Amino acid sequence: MNDPNPAPRELRATAPPGPRRGHLPLGEPEGAPDRIDVNARWIERAGRPWFPTTGEIHYSRIPRNRWNDVLGHARAGGLDSIATYVFWRAHEPEPGRFDWSGDLDLRAFVRLAAEHGLDVVVRLGPWAHGEARHGGFPDWLVARDLKARTDDPDYLALVRPLYAAAVAQLRGLTHAEGGPVIAAQVDNELYDQPGHLATLRALAEELGLRVPIWTATGWGGAQVPDTLLPVYGAYAEGFWEDADVEWPAFAPIHFRYSEVRDDLSVGADLREALDGVAAANPEDATAAPATPFATCELGGGMHVAYHRRPLVTGEDVAALALAKIGSGSAWQGYYMYAGGTQRSGSQGPEQESHESGYPNDVPALTYDFNAPIGEHGQIRPHHHFLRRQHLWLREDGHRIAAMGVQIGGGGEDPEELRWSVRSDGRSGYLFLTTYQPPKRPLASQPGVQFTVHFDDGPVTVPSEPVDVPAGHSLVWPLRYPLTPDLTLRSATAQLLTRLDDLVVFAATDGIPAELVLGDGTPVHLPSPPGPNCIADLPGVRLLVLDEASANRLYQLDLAGRERLVLADAPVHADRGDLVVHPETARVTVAVLPAPPAFVAEGADLEPPRDESPWRTWTLTAHDTGPVPLSAELKPGGPAPEPRRGGPMDRLSAPDDYSSAAEIRIDVPDFGGADRALLRLAWTGDTGRAYAGDRLIGDHFWHGRVWDVDLTPHRDAVAEHGVRLELLPWRRETGVWVDPAVRDVADGTTLDAATLVRVGRVRLHAEEDPS
Repeated sequence: MNDPNPAPRELRATAPPGPRRGHLPLGEPEGAPDRIDVNARWIERAGRPWFPTTGEIHYSRIPRNRWNDVLGHARAGGLDSIATYVFWRAHEPEPGRFDWSGDLDLRAFVRLAAEHGLDVVVRLGPWAHGEARHGGFPDWLVARDLKARTDDPDYLALVRPLYAAAVAQLRGLTHAEGGPVIAAQVDNELYDQPGHLATLRALAEELGLRVPIWTATGWGGAQVPDTLLPVYGAYAEGFWEDADVEWPAFAPIHFRYSEVRDDLSVGADLREALDGVAAANPEDATAAPATPFATCELGGGMHVAYHRRPLVTGEDVAALALAKIGSGSAWQGYYMYAGGTQRSGSQGPEQESHESGYPNDVPALTYDFNAPIGEHGQIRPHHHFLRRQHLWLREDGHRIAAMGVQIGGGGEDPEELRWSVRSDGRSGYLFLTTYQPPKRPLASQPGVQFTVHFDDGPVTVPSEPVDVPAGHSLVWPLRYPLTPDLTLRSATAQLLTRLDDLVVFAATDGIPAELVLGDGTPVHLPSPPGPNCIADLPGVRLLVLDEASANRLYQLDLAGRERLVLADAPVHADRGDLVVHPETARVTVAVLPAPPAFVAEGADLEPPRDESPWRTWTLTAHDTGPVPLSAELKPGGPAPEPRRGGPMDRLSAPDDYSSAAEIRIDVPDFGGADRALLRLAWTGDTGRAYAGDRLIGDHFWHGRVWDVDLTPHRDAVAEHGVRLELLPWRRETGVWVDPAVRDVADGTTLDAATLVRVGRVRLHAEEDPS
């Protein structure tokens, strides 16, 4: 049980040793412009530590006309880089015939990312996976008698033209050439062929690709050669687990502070099903590597399979990500950061399935992943939660990357407080968490107080013990330099960012915001945390936001300079303008420092209001907002009998919809809306959506609404409406869904159908005369 009056937790935070250098065949030569280098503990850029934040976005799964907005939102979310798969089957559907056009134009996508200030990690394959059929291998390749993913000369002879074509797409776009491509990954989840991984790098370099960082996925105890940087993953859940697993055995460690990098469960089903190899040895996860703690697949959400349908929340995603920073991560990489739609070829949808020999049946079209940016550009809560972390890393990541880690406390016991410190020996950050997913929650913590002993003396925070409610994941600064002459000794608020002389913090609901200067003087806050809570100090101002405002805060390049933006709707910057994507007609946007004026396209703009220190505009967007739709459910017959298949004999997705309940929905014209989504609140098993005879969406019910993008199908929807085929839920089938939604009744219901008209407003700001 918790002690109601515990003594302060204590920990000694010493300066970490200097990093080992020069032992990795990575990085760029001395004197290279904006030089990127890798040592044993962090990545360097332009002579100082760099903490990259990378999000996975698959260009080939997003309509080209949406690339700009998706990349804009990624940059607005605080990312400095994106990663993307090159799916072999998409680019070489027939031997020798390559296609880099339209949605497959890798070169155009990389150049557009650069326009948004984003670097690029190219995941070259040849085997990629991403739930693409045969891992992205073309069917014609699979049909050949080859030892794929090895140094078999016949296989390499086919890989060579693929790599040559991809390298040609990237010519002139690498970092050394002044472009955005900073890294390349070879293959994916290849755990027992280190020589082949080394060969793939050598082949790409022979064909002309020069990048400072070469990576390979390292989880599952993978054998990664010394020529590649192992990168890791961490998921809160896994659709690849069996239906009788309530929570994957290795998932809980990702909500604790631990210097263990490896997740032995990711990819384990494929190793077992395809290769007959048991899970890796847990001891392999604790080996002390000579490389930075880098990640490429922190779960930005979670896909669903027919037999297992996780319900990962935004809070899960944010808590896991922050726990990795508190555990020593020096590179945050998310999979997925933006969802997409599975490609379809001449033989139909190209997803993995039992038919392709995959252990899991996944939806034919949707690859939404409940990512921060959804399949159709929806902006999810964790886009905002993660942005708070990314703004902080952008501001102070150069210090954090070089800091060591000391674990203070907390293990498997849900009653224990989990905490750690990242420190350079004189300053740092205190991490603490009472968060774990609701299926296995942690306890609240009364009377929390810490003393961190640095090399030159202790810091105690807070000055008086505080109660930390359950469900929080926190990071507090210790001895943060405000100015050359003024230090913030401690704060019970999260550092967000700084702009000029303004340093921005986020308070936490339920925890008093205490800020103490280096001499022990408390900072007087003139009002409760919020947009107007500013404390003036010598040479610096401190803005302390409430949580709701912190989740609305952006830092964007507008009208020739960086500005802070508080917005009620998703926003991003595009060529100096502010682009707003509201789902409701009326939206407010506040800017600091404010431009003289905005000119609006796509909305009516009211005169601005000065609300010190912000200037606020209210806009009414055109052709925007929800429209309730009427729909009549035509009852269907009984659910089809369950089937099993695949190498692990798991439940198979039904393909017989003859007894499905049918619904026809008439959709009014959506005018000039930027996007029109049909949003369905329903229960059942699986569903398909058609415009005429064309399948335009599918869904395995798992507790969230189902969004179908009608925008590309305007004419067909106007003529035919939308037809839904819904199969009924039947609990005895044995499909796993989250406990939060598990009590749904058997059958099919449609609780609401809504046309969500998403607007597009462009605010052009006049530049400051200065």
